[in-house]
Amino acid sequence: MEQIDFLATDGIKLNGFLYKNGEKTDKVILSVHGMSSNCFKERDTVIANYANKNDIDYFCFNNRGSELVKYIRRDIEGRKEKMLGGTTYEDVLEGYEDIVGAILKLKELGYEKIYLQGHSLGCTKIVYTYHELKDEEENDILSSIKGIILLSLVDIPMALKVYLRDKYEKYLELAEEKEKAGKLKDIMPKDSFIHPISVKTFLRYARDNQDIDFAKFGQDTELEYLNQIDAPLFMRWGNDNEMILQKADELVAQVSNCISNAEKDIDYVDGANHSYNGKETILAQQIIDFIKKYE
Repeated sequence: MEQIDFLATDGIKLNGFLYKNGEKTDKVILSVHGMSSNCFKERDTVIANYANKNDIDYFCFNNRGSELVKYIRRDIEGRKEKMLGGTTYEDVLEGYEDIVGAILKLKELGYEKIYLQGHSLGCTKIVYTYHELKDEEENDILSSIKGIILLSLVDIPMALKVYLRDKYEKYLELAEEKEKAGKLKDIMPKDSFIHPISVKTFLRYARDNQDIDFAKFGQDTELEYLNQIDAPLFMRWGNDNEMILQKADELVAQVSNCISNAEKDIDYVDGANHSYNGKETILAQQIIDFIKKYE
């Protein structure tokens, strides 16, 4: 395992761990973690070990939204800046800069076949990044993406409305008042989110969510954004305390019916929770089987 330091495309300094299989390979899984998380999860270690046994390397990194609050540093054109980061202050759209920076670093290291794997909010960042790459016709990068692996993709805007219920409009109004007062870094009230969240970040999820509001399970029978993914597509959820509004089997059936991708593998892991605790081995084997089937 080797520590890899690199820059996001906007100069933010990032790092992660590259699990190597011991032999030269051009295949690597690039893992993007979720809210307030990091690259030190047991899930990453288990999947990495399975990947390495099948001649695939594995790279997981701490993006600018890792942990709850931290300082992030930018180094661009000789100018160095320090700013607040972490899940509390992140703008999820900036995940594009992190993921593309990681892809470019992996290509620099010689990897030609990259499998993008996201968990929870990491899925949202991957789907958004993929579509931005298509819009910008970044064909060199797109050609290196050989598969998309989405673990527990969450319908964030809807989940927030369900979580807050009748308090949703009140907290949205409060956030907008603070925005007008120039207080985007203020922290929202404790019960407005599942963890501390800034006004800026709350507004991204609650109001300015046009670019991330694509997991409309049960609302949008087209699932347009997901249907524009050309690469082989792997999707999984758990069915125990998972962050979904439907039963897992019903969700899988609905999404499978809506996704036209011929190279899709959509299912749930029985007994798994949102983090796949205790089910990492089953998940890892399914991911490797998917990669081997469509490589």
